[in-house]
Amino acid sequence: MAEYVDVDTLKYLLYDVHGLKDVIQQDRFKDHDEESINMFLDSVKEFSDRELFPYFKEMDEYPAYHKDGEVITHDQVGIMMRKGGEMGLISATFDYEQGGLQLPMMAYSAAFFIQEAANNNLPGYIGLTMGAAELIVHFANKKLNDIYVPNMLSGQWGGTMCLTEPQAGSSLSDVITKAIPIEEGYYKISGQKIFISGGDHQHVENVVHLVLARIEGAPKGTKGISLFIVPKKRLDEKGQLMPNDVTTVADFQKMGQRGYCTTHLGFGDQDDCYGWLVGEENQGLNYMFMMMNGARIAVGRGAAAITTAAYQASLQYAKERPQGRKLTKTGKKEVEQDQTLIIHHPDVRRMLLLQKAVAEGSLSLVLLASKYYDLKETLQSKEEKEKYALLLELIIPMVKTYPSEMGVQSISNGLQVLGGYGFCSDYILQQYYRDIRIYPIYEGTTGIQSQDLLGRKLIMKNGKALELLTKEMIQTIDQASKFESLKHYALKLGQKLELAQKVIHHLLSFAQKGDYERFLSDATPFMEFLSTITISWIWLDIACDAKNALLTNQKKYSEDFYESKIHTMKFYYKYELPKTNGLAEILMNEEVLTITEDETIFNS
Repeated sequence: MAEYVDVDTLKYLLYDVHGLKDVIQQDRFKDHDEESINMFLDSVKEFSDRELFPYFKEMDEYPAYHKDGEVITHDQVGIMMRKGGEMGLISATFDYEQGGLQLPMMAYSAAFFIQEAANNNLPGYIGLTMGAAELIVHFANKKLNDIYVPNMLSGQWGGTMCLTEPQAGSSLSDVITKAIPIEEGYYKISGQKIFISGGDHQHVENVVHLVLARIEGAPKGTKGISLFIVPKKRLDEKGQLMPNDVTTVADFQKMGQRGYCTTHLGFGDQDDCYGWLVGEENQGLNYMFMMMNGARIAVGRGAAAITTAAYQASLQYAKERPQGRKLTKTGKKEVEQDQTLIIHHPDVRRMLLLQKAVAEGSLSLVLLASKYYDLKETLQSKEEKEKYALLLELIIPMVKTYPSEMGVQSISNGLQVLGGYGFCSDYILQQYYRDIRIYPIYEGTTGIQSQDLLGRKLIMKNGKALELLTKEMIQTIDQASKFESLKHYALKLGQKLELAQKVIHHLLSFAQKGDYERFLSDATPFMEFLSTITISWIWLDIACDAKNALLTNQKKYSEDFYESKIHTMKFYYKYELPKTNGLAEILMNEEVLTITEDETIFNS
């Protein structure tokens, strides 16, 4: 079987680079150790080998479809839901009292990374069920918890989050789905939601929708949005499931992730759709966004997983495909020579190294965010909790965006490694390329994430989060400076931090003058700029650990394993980090070209 993930690299980043031991020392995770988590990850890998990866291509060729008012999905969706419940994949991070495993987010992220690398069509079904159940646990009353959570964590019922509407898109302040209070204590729900992942399929008894809606008379804008549980089927007086006037209008046919259904739902077409308020009125968006960090880590993780699987496929092809001959010292090719494997061609190696740098750098960033998430939730010190909460808030937009945007570029390079075969359906690279293209759009587009990073996260608490992240980077610079062979790269990162300060100072000058449109107009180039610097820090940190393992002879893996990490860091610093100079020039250019209402510039 072709490999889709490097488990050694995953465990190396999880345990050695990011120190899972620091997390499992916290009281909440005291029942777990490296051995038990390894057993969990190994069981997930075995399950993915057997039930996910073999069906990846088939689910693309036979996609989900809408028929007679319901969505028909591949039979593996049923296995995913059932086994997701049995193995604790849905309940992994929940409390013991709720039937959960109380696993750290770091271990959960590692487990889902394996599944998503194996088959990115399937884990979303249980991931969304988990996210919906988490909202109910955190904000709904005990009665609603008792009705819905056990059935969702077992995989018997599915779950979704319903935000987007046809007329609103990402502008949630324009949500118009209506909720009318009824004396019996529930609400009549009416409206439509689109792009609902996992919104309907035949493999669960019920689908529990978490719906944003506006109670009659509520304030306009985001302040008037409430959150409701709106099941596809509700319980009647005898506790039996009955239809709840939730209609599956259609399933969107997509360029990628074709086995992961994306539905258009209608609520209350027959004026018989019941919803139950979660928490307080008009707090729905706040509740939803309290869970958004986890959702955005999930998007970055999924993109990193697809990028990883594509890299493994590209690498395997390059090791097997003979084509052309190496240049001799005279600069000519000797036709009498045997053909060489394409992995020996420098340009192919460049493309493979880019894939490796993006895949492993993205995974490392995701695991770091997961660690921050765990520490902010479990540390006792208020000051330390705030530190990791701020660090998480700052990097979340980059965690969602870098793996997504650079994953697309990475897999594009993978297609190029295969040449003409990369464009053909006989090879899997084209499917990875189609599948990952949704990730820059999921959970807030790149433009939205970029404005969040520059317009909110960078300046929150008077820049304290940025100050904390800079300190983390300086610690790595100091550590790298102790190794003679890494001093050069430590110096480079230090110079980029100075450049970042100049760019940020320049951009903040517009905000200080109240010119917010100009301040945010180049937020997306800024996202690329700061993300590239952040990933260079991530890679220098990996290189420090690898170099230390080599010098102290504390090697869990082969010498080649560690040398490959250092080599990839050097590649990133040569080929990717210098791009920040051009981005800085763009960001500090005084010419303004995108702020205008003059549409004639688009005329032919």
